[in-house]
Amino acid sequence: MKKAVILFYVAFLGLVSCSDDKDPVIIDPTQPTGSLNVARSGNFVDQNAAGSMGTAEIGTDAEGKEFLQFSSDFNTALATGTVTVYLSTSDTFMADPANGNPDLLVMGPVRMAGANSFAVPTGVSTAKYTHVLLWCGSVGIPFGNAPLL
Repeated sequence: MKKAVILFYVAFLGLVSCSDDKDPVIIDPTQPTGSLNVARSGNFVDQNAAGSMGTAEIGTDAEGKEFLQFSSDFNTALATGTVTVYLSTSDTFMADPANGNPDLLVMGPVRMAGANSFAVPTGVSTAKYTHVLLWCGSVGIPFGNAPLL
């Protein structure tokens, strides 16, 4: 009798949990919801012959979350190691570890050429940041910057 009850519950759960939904909704917090309402943008200026190009935009998505987003034509040298994206108060990477890098906000590594999105940490204001920097830590040089206007 216990086996029959257990089999019934297993069969019931299998029927209830299965769905005909062919297109599941994937929620990715690193991607904006809907289109980005762009507040500021700028084109990348190549540095050190890294081939950096494209547009960087800061704005809010449909849910009011702030993002930094690169255009689909974004490109930079990716074969040298990790290229890290920073928001900065200038066009120059100036590390200041003793003060916790007050003029830099790390956004994360570039994952690929083309469109990239970076969620701005909750509670952080991007108002003071004037540039997006591409910094190649493995060789210690900038690969590009985009002034945000």
